[in-house]
Parts: sequence; structure tokens; C-alpha cells
Amino acid sequence: MSETIEKVKCLIIGSGPAGYTAAIYASRANMFPVLYQGTQPGGQLTTTTEVDNFPGYPEGISGPEMMIELQKQAERFGTDIRDGWITKVDFSGSVHKVWVNETTEIHCDTVIISTGATAKYLGLESEQKYLQLGGGVSACAVCDGFFYKNQEVVIVGAGDSACEEAHYLSNLCTKVTMLVRRDEFRASKIMAARVKNTENIEIMFNTETDEVLGDGQVVTGVRAKNNITGDTIDIPATGFFVAIGHKPNTDIFKDYLDLDETGYIINVPGTSKTNIEGVFVSGDAADHVYRQAVTAAGTGCMAALDAERYLAAKESTVGV
Repeated sequence: MSETIEKVKCLIIGSGPAGYTAAIYASRANMFPVLYQGTQPGGQLTTTTEVDNFPGYPEGISGPEMMIELQKQAERFGTDIRDGWITKVDFSGSVHKVWVNETTEIHCDTVIISTGATAKYLGLESEQKYLQLGGGVSACAVCDGFFYKNQEVVIVGAGDSACEEAHYLSNLCTKVTMLVRRDEFRASKIMAARVKNTENIEIMFNTETDEVLGDGQVVTGVRAKNNITGDTIDIPATGFFVAIGHKPNTDIFKDYLDLDETGYIINVPGTSKTNIEGVFVSGDAADHVYRQAVTAAGTGCMAALDAERYLAAKESTVGV
């Protein structure tokens, strides 16, 4: 434990579009924010090769480049950006306490949580290979589907999100093959019916991914296995989409913040406020619906503004 306790007006936990946008607004409001980048500096976008749907980049930009630019913009206004991650919090008192790397203790007037969520993958070696290469593996059809226009793709999943993404892809791709591990969907009946009634979606039940096939650079197909008969089939495809869910990075907050059944932080509707005064949330740590860089940035702005107003109200009360 550190001998001295650092006091911070505004601490931002996380460094994706939400965290950096919160930092830009907080810095410009003279809140002197300190931002810890976490275990994945830049967040999920650092694994995305091309970002074509964020406003202001007419020619597109790579995810890592975009995060570098956002970081520089936050630093330009004075944000103190640091390596390290928050390993413990205590929101039980009037002072919000956090610990960095299990050693440094910080007392914060306000905290903005921008820890995001982590996409779940199958864990296959071939899947991870082409994910890292940016060669055809994705966990976001809305983000990357455009790159597979008029091509054939495979999607894995059985819930509402998987059905939504399969239907989205069907409007872009010539064929979508959907692999469902069980003999039925987990999705609602209306969502299941939507994909079943879409002509260019082929659904393969009782089927799992055996291997993602490729030429060493890009995906060329998927080897699928029937988990009842053991038979395998090679499916030609240039894209492999994984839609088996996300895990919000919120475990360290569960003793203090209200979370939903899957771990997303519950915010006061229309705001970034949590159940703890002075603690705000932005980005995918609270958003299980949209999960886009632009919506994350928007909630980062909201969190900084909410934090600024909270501090202003607190200071005016003290002055009375």
C-alpha cells in the first residue's frame, strides 16, 4: 500500500471512445481528469482494422489510429493519462476510493467508469489467428458487415443478438450461414421467425465450429461439425462472425453498483448516473444494445457533463 493518498477531482477508468471523450470534456471544464487506460489501452477498437462509420473520417481510419488521435486530443486539453488498471474500489463512503495495480490509493470527488465490455469468442486457435490478423473474424456485424457486401459469411450464435446480426448481414451479403449449437434458438420467437423466413439465411442446427479456414492471411471458409452425427462440412465464406455475447468489465464494481443480470451497470435513464452519487458510467459497461464507438463517445460526453454538474452543485451547497 502506498504511504501517500492521491486526491483527484475526476478519475476516468478506461480508455476507449467513451473514456477519451469524457476526458476531453472534463479537461475543458477544468476538472483536471486522471485517466487510467486499463488492461487494453484504447479498448475494443484497437482490435478493429478499419472504422468506416465514425463521423469525421470520410476515408475511414484504423481502430488503433483512431484511439491514438483521441488520446492526443484528450492530452491536448490536459488530461493526465496513465498506464495501469483499477484493481479495487470502495464506494461506501462520501469519498470514492480506488486502488491502482493493488498498490496506489486514490480518493476521488467523481468517478467515470468507461471499462467497456469484452466480446466472447469460441477460443479456437484459428479463430484467434484471423481475428488478430484482421482477416475476416469479427464480433460485430454492424461494425464490419459492410466489408463483406455481396459475399458469403458464417455467423455463430442462437440468441436475439445473433438473430439480429444475421438479419443485418442478410441485407448486405449474398448468403449467411448460421451455426446453432442446439436444436433450437435461444432467441425470442419473433426473432427466430425473422431469420427462418429470410431467404438467404441458411440455419444449421446441432452444429458447431470445428475450425476457421483461411489462406494464412484471410478467411476462406469454416469447417462445421454436426454434434450429433460427427459429420463435418466445409462452408465457403470470407467472413466469420461470432455472436455469442459480451461480458461487461464490471466485476470490481459489483459490491457497490447496481448491475443487471449479465453484469451491465444500471444507469438512471437519460443520464450517466449510477446508484452511487458522484459515480457515472459511459460506453459499453452500461450499453448492451448499441455497442458502437459513436454511441460510446456520446455517453462519455454525458458522463463528463453529469460529473461537472454534480461537482458544481456540491460546491454551491458547501458555499451556502
